[in-house]
Amino acid sequence: MDALAAKGLILPDSRQNIVTNSLVLIAPQNSALAITDISQLKTANINRVAVGEFRSVPVGQYAQQVLEKLDLLEPLQAKFVFGNNARSVLAAVASGNADLGMVYATDAALSDQVKVLATVPADLHSPIVYPIAAVSASPAPEAASRFISFLQASAAQGIFANFGFGRV
Repeated sequence: MDALAAKGLILPDSRQNIVTNSLVLIAPQNSALAITDISQLKTANINRVAVGEFRSVPVGQYAQQVLEKLDLLEPLQAKFVFGNNARSVLAAVASGNADLGMVYATDAALSDQVKVLATVPADLHSPIVYPIAAVSASPAPEAASRFISFLQASAAQGIFANFGFGRV
């Protein structure tokens, strides 16, 4: 969205954050790991941790921020299994190819093959927000504005909440 705004491709006054998300630590459903706090990764007996690619995958960039703030990046470096998106990280954990993974709460909620061990405190990473805006070349900017308003209304926000998204 920032790149589109910088190029003048959105109507600046139309940009709104619609929903938020959380980062969670997941394990396979049958895992015996008893981690309830992300800082426990310092002493956990784990072999593989699935994360998104740090350079190119947003969920990986959030995970990197968390691991750096907790001084876990270096100690866990040899244990990382990198995914090219959040769903591939989820799949690595669901299949048992990784002991743990860090994904969005909304992705974790989609699988009955993983369980959430801990929610990562929001102050350990940049805010996870999903923006929307009308494109500047829109032939119907009024309709785009109404759609954005609809997504901010209680009914739509309730549906988003059912899928694990948070309110802005």
